[in-house]
Amino acid sequence: MTSQFSERLNILRAGVLGANDGIVSVAGVVIGVASATNDTWVIFLSGISAILAGAFSMAGGEYVSVSTQKDTEIAATERERRLYETDPKVAKQSLYDHYLAKGECSTAAEVMTNRAFAKNPVKFLVEEKYNLEYESFTNPWKAAISSFLAFSIGALFPMLAVMVAPENLRIPLTMFLVVVSLFLTGYSSAKLGNAPTWPAIRRNIGMGLLTMLATFVIGHVLGAGYIGG
Repeated sequence: MTSQFSERLNILRAGVLGANDGIVSVAGVVIGVASATNDTWVIFLSGISAILAGAFSMAGGEYVSVSTQKDTEIAATERERRLYETDPKVAKQSLYDHYLAKGECSTAAEVMTNRAFAKNPVKFLVEEKYNLEYESFTNPWKAAISSFLAFSIGALFPMLAVMVAPENLRIPLTMFLVVVSLFLTGYSSAKLGNAPTWPAIRRNIGMGLLTMLATFVIGHVLGAGYIGG
């Protein structure tokens, strides 16, 4: 049950981060393009391109990252298994030393070590020394799919706003919707990480506004130069 909860939490975190990136990056693209042109087709193509590129990039990055984590977990498990099979005394001493390093007294460390080796030595060696769940390896495909879907769903909000809103309200309405979305993802990420909510929300919204402002100014300047030319 604990391993399943941990995996679900990791996937949920990847989803929240993916949605946040989708909101900010695609909002930046469509606002930048919308400030340069009123051509709905151009805005649509730019937004779709940004969604596809970003979603695949997020999924690929998450897959590589989690695969590396999984390889590390497997290697740690195999290392402790080989140590126990090769020299159980050394393995037992390493666990005893680990408990001492954590602040346990020698008596408590000895009792905990003996208890561990009476049950499942390799399991305790892995979980205590590396803070991993024994033989419960992270699934990179689940994390990648979660990031892909979350990025795409998050990106739809600014995309739909800039496409549906009247021309004179496209940018302000898109910015408003993005701020609301960033509030929700900032709050969710803070709660999942047991961190203070308001600092996370402020950072999230602040960086999103800076991104939109920068792309708006650049798009406006380039659009004006294009029209002037």
